Amino acid sequence: QVQLVESGGGLVQAGGSLRLSCAASGRTFVSDTMGWFRQAPGKEREFVAAARWSRRNVYYADYADSMKGRFTISRDNAKNTVYLQMTSLKPEDTAVYYCAAVSDGLRSANDYKYWGQGIQVTVSS
Repeated sequence: QVQLVESGGGLVQAGGSLRLSCAASGRTFVSDTMGWFRQAPGKEREFVAAARWSRRNVYYADYADSMKGRFTISRDNAKNTVYLQMTSLKPEDTAVYYCAAVSDGLRSANDYKYWGQGIQVTVSS
């Protein structure tokens, strides 16, 4: 059974940083697309970042415009874990953040096969 478990969320002040982790179990995702999405109260789930890796660790990363330069997606194959480093956080980044895996595309939530349960990130002003 495939599981994605997010961790690292919490409360942070505006301008601060957090690193989210997504630990996968049940299979490896060495060459699969992994992504992060978020959903704020009363809003639809939105794309945050995604990346696709090759077996030679060459990868392509894509970010939502408002996250470019602030968020970085990365992975540790040995730990089967994907990370989202978030810096210069703003109150509007407050949301539940979800890890997702295996997709033909990058930005569409409907394309992803596996999802984590989500983790709260709250940025205070």
